[in-house]
Amino acid sequence: MKRIVSALMTASLIAIPVTPAFALTNHATVKEKAQELASKIVSDYDVSGLQYAIMDHGSIVLSDSAGVYDKATKSPITKDTMFGIGSVSKTYVSAATMMLADANKIDIDKPLTTYIKDFKMADERYKKITPRMLMNHSSGLYGSHYPNSFLFNDNDTRNKDELLVKLQSENLKSNPGESSVYCNDGFQLLEILIERVSGLSYSEFLETYFSKPLHLTSTKTPRDSFDRDRLIKTYFPGINQALPVENANLIGSGGLYSTAEEVVKFAEVLIGNRTDILSEKSAKAMQSHEYRKGAWVTEETNTINYGLSWDAVRLAPFSDYGITALFKGGDTFMYHAALTTLPEHDISIAVLSSGGNGVYTSTFASNILLEYTRAKGIIKEILPEKTFEAPVKVDMPSDLLAYSGLYGTVGNTVNLEIKNGEIDLPTLAFGSLPPQKYVYTGNGQFKNNDGSATISFEQPKNGKTYLKLDAYTNTPGLGQTVLVNYEYQKLDSNPLNQSTKTVWEHRNGKNYYPLDEKITSMRYLLKALEVKNISVDINHGYASGTKIVDMNKAVNVVDIPITNGRDAFDLNFYNVDGTEHLMIDGQSYISEDAIQLIYEGNSSICIIPSTGRAVWYKINEKSANRVMTVETPASGGFAVYDAKGMVVNFSKASNNHSVVLPEGGMIVFGGNKGDVFKINLKNK
Repeated sequence: MKRIVSALMTASLIAIPVTPAFALTNHATVKEKAQELASKIVSDYDVSGLQYAIMDHGSIVLSDSAGVYDKATKSPITKDTMFGIGSVSKTYVSAATMMLADANKIDIDKPLTTYIKDFKMADERYKKITPRMLMNHSSGLYGSHYPNSFLFNDNDTRNKDELLVKLQSENLKSNPGESSVYCNDGFQLLEILIERVSGLSYSEFLETYFSKPLHLTSTKTPRDSFDRDRLIKTYFPGINQALPVENANLIGSGGLYSTAEEVVKFAEVLIGNRTDILSEKSAKAMQSHEYRKGAWVTEETNTINYGLSWDAVRLAPFSDYGITALFKGGDTFMYHAALTTLPEHDISIAVLSSGGNGVYTSTFASNILLEYTRAKGIIKEILPEKTFEAPVKVDMPSDLLAYSGLYGTVGNTVNLEIKNGEIDLPTLAFGSLPPQKYVYTGNGQFKNNDGSATISFEQPKNGKTYLKLDAYTNTPGLGQTVLVNYEYQKLDSNPLNQSTKTVWEHRNGKNYYPLDEKITSMRYLLKALEVKNISVDINHGYASGTKIVDMNKAVNVVDIPITNGRDAFDLNFYNVDGTEHLMIDGQSYISEDAIQLIYEGNSSICIIPSTGRAVWYKINEKSANRVMTVETPASGGFAVYDAKGMVVNFSKASNNHSVVLPEGGMIVFGGNKGDVFKINLKNK
């Protein structure tokens, strides 16, 4: 989503007839395969609508959909139905950056401070960060500032507006350029860079330099004026109607809307076919194997290997066929997207969905693109999926016992013990692999019970020790995916003195509730995203994966390349009038100990304080099972959660201002300072 323009030329994208090469393919077979797989995703994987398109040598050769635009009316999806494309937006902001480089407006290897003078951090290493490092995820930034970014019917830019200020007090987790780990903030900074250098808002830049020359009428940002009814409807469990429009206001990293046809049209820019917009040299540079420059897994067969904004520049399984495939995926709360392109063959596919997750769109893209290349004769046949055998345990060398010990990832620590050639591991691969035992099979490797997942210990050139996973996972009915990733980093124990232990032990297991998140935030749909639970490993001196420094501070020490080191954070506790608060990423949270019970009488009011911060209440047995009706100001809203943290009602999503209160649950009110909520409780 963060793109920039340098060329002043505009040219029309002229549709041409289906090429002879495509005419020789079995179009019907590809279309039937796509429709069959799309229908399965819609029926089996909680996807309300799916849209996809293939472009071959500049022509749309397949454009179709499955599911519905609106569940209530069952109206169909058309080629003009718009979706959020999430992080596929990163290819736009990166192309825009490279366009500025084409025009000699910037040098992507000069310090970012050259172009954003007020970019400063507490860590002096920030001066070495370059635009290239933002695009290849090697800046060393912690990762993402999500608060107040995903909003219902609200295109507030405060997330971007506050980013530079928040970064001023933050550190880096690694030396710039040393290793690449997925980082949204980098692309937000590119958006700012584009605005500073071009003198245009990012939305204006996209419209002027991409949408006009490419004739894109459906590629928009939340800041643009367009008919929001063109966006496919989105849904959430427990809310009985379509949700309001999602605005992903981290525009540079994930905020664009588009259609599948327009995404594949933009892919022509990315693969060097629109040199009037982006030079072939810059398109090639974006496809470079940037991941090899820093610490990385040794294996080449993978679904993640970063270029400049690309998630993969050597995407499996296409690499098994000797085909270069580029891939970028995207996920927001409600939308999912995949763009896969074969630059040497001028073929691209885009898949967009409402609901589900990114695994489904990316798997669909790979499956259908393989079918298309087979139909065209580019490949002779589609290779069978990998098969595995149960592992045969062998004697383990004693020196591997040294890998036992404390390991961490962002958010938690685990104590791993290797015993008798076996190791018990928690959930891995983003939840795809359940907790299970791995046994030693030789060559420094341990395998799971069916042999599909292999773990080992590796020390890349950054000198740190990681637990590495090499796994093939299956999504029923959709196919197989390979992932090679560093899952955990070996950590040193951090002994604490008794007074520090006592303070942190008191925090163990406690929840801290957000105060600064706007009530329009979609994060209120998932209490687990908003509420911070502190898990203290007191014996090793860590809290929620961070290393305890003193009674009130714990800092990130995790530096895991690829994905598992993303979105790191520090913990900073402080007191306000005797009430403990927590600061993370510049956002404040209040301890559960300070939250009052909702008044159990028939009538009460809640007033948003002069700070504008949210107000939380607990629900006890006296107010539970009663009907709460709230007279809510237009700028305000509230959410109610049950004892398990599931949302029972979120007024900004449901427009329902009456709810039965669940025992042991929570209520949050939010709005503008001084907003008054009139609360009525009555028996059912």
